[in-house]
Amino acid sequence: MKKRKIEIMDTTLRDGEQTSGVSFSAAEKLTIAQLLLEELNIDRIEIASARVSEGEFQAVKGITSWAEERGYINRIEVLSFVDGGVSIEWMKKAGAKVQNLLTKGSMNHLTHQLKKTPEQHFSEIAQIIALAKENDIETNVYLEDWSNGMRNSPEYVFQFLDFLATQPVKRILLPDTLGVLIPTKTFEFISEIRAKYPQIHFDFHAHNDYDLSVANVMEAIKAGINGLHVTVNGMGERAGNAPLESTVAVINDYLPEVSINIKETSLYTVSKLVETFTGYRIPANKPIVGDNVFTQTAGIHADGDNKNNLYFNDLLPERFGRKRKYALGKTSGKANIEKNLQELGLKLNQEDLKLVTQRIIELGDKKETVTKEDLPYIISDVLDSHTYEEKITIESYILVHSKGMRPSTTLCLKIDGEIIEEHAQGDGQFDAFMNALSKIYKEKKLTLPKLIDYAVRIPPGSSSDALCETIITWVNNGKEFKTRGLDSDQTVAAIIATQKMLNVITQ
Repeated sequence: MKKRKIEIMDTTLRDGEQTSGVSFSAAEKLTIAQLLLEELNIDRIEIASARVSEGEFQAVKGITSWAEERGYINRIEVLSFVDGGVSIEWMKKAGAKVQNLLTKGSMNHLTHQLKKTPEQHFSEIAQIIALAKENDIETNVYLEDWSNGMRNSPEYVFQFLDFLATQPVKRILLPDTLGVLIPTKTFEFISEIRAKYPQIHFDFHAHNDYDLSVANVMEAIKAGINGLHVTVNGMGERAGNAPLESTVAVINDYLPEVSINIKETSLYTVSKLVETFTGYRIPANKPIVGDNVFTQTAGIHADGDNKNNLYFNDLLPERFGRKRKYALGKTSGKANIEKNLQELGLKLNQEDLKLVTQRIIELGDKKETVTKEDLPYIISDVLDSHTYEEKITIESYILVHSKGMRPSTTLCLKIDGEIIEEHAQGDGQFDAFMNALSKIYKEKKLTLPKLIDYAVRIPPGSSSDALCETIITWVNNGKEFKTRGLDSDQTVAAIIATQKMLNVITQ
């Protein structure tokens, strides 16, 4: 069966820029335009609104100059207005060759905003289309508020379409401007239009106010639409537009009767770049491009993946240039940890794996972030902790660090079943801790090793809430040795390392 081709028009640089607080520089617009056309192979891109500002003019000029050299100029589109030819003149100077003419697609907008009759509006539109043709500019026409027009004034919509059918227009663009459509109505309205005008190219422009944009896109395709408008990361005014990433995945997996040109493997790269340029953060659970969408958290799921990929679906991360991850935390099982160990090229016996699993669960219960990069440190900490018998334990401590006062520590230590408490001050929290410990050991007529080096490190790429490893070098009876402590708090990690030291010297 021959597949029906669906055009994808990306409007991240125009409609997506209407996201609150988002404004691209000229250089950012050019970079995104290049990626959309060359990396993703988007059919068309809408890059700006005419006459907005001098900055917008320069941005458009930069993109059209580049596009002309690459043979992409007819894939570059600009939103224009029924303004007596001012937009056309602006586009000529900017080098743009395709206008998306904004017109009124509902009687409500026409009468209350323009205060004109349909005949007056159509006459002015015809003049703009003719002027564009004289200047070698191709015309597509937006029917703004079309979805409400179909709900409340369908006779006007069809009167308008009858008029446009007589005009040299390449495409008619049907926007759900206020995001009011549901899937059944999307299918009904577009089917009715396709049946009446089978030879005209129609695009559907979905908004996401009810979180139905992708569902509406699917119904638009089933109803016979020729093109779709999307934005990277679903950016746009209010709740945004139909997201490019989800739209592409749904079409490829559930609509085999149609085809699109988009390169799936580049979706994540472009998504992250747009996130960086806009500062508009992608929710962690956003389909396709969110940080968590290819992360298995439950241990039972990782176990199932080891047993014939039982928890995989068709949304394989490799399709989008990504990799599956297995989260480490309180719901982690041994299977999750084994998956991460495999990526690091590490292997543990079952007994050690059980100990590491328990440690990760403990850290997860404290709501600490555990990453794959933390694993070598956790393994080192856990295995090191079981090379000696614990005869001395730090039962509790209070660390105080206040402005204008010396740091202090109150320490409660258990030695051979005896509880001893001491308080001391120091130049820092750990120094105060060591001074309190020294008091206890002096009282017990015991000698502490000398601390000769103190180092802290975190896994590469970790964040501020990551685990850190404190490594302390000691000298005891002329021999050097090291102990390690692991925690999200540097001082606590040092105290853990110190407790290990106390037990090492008693062995």
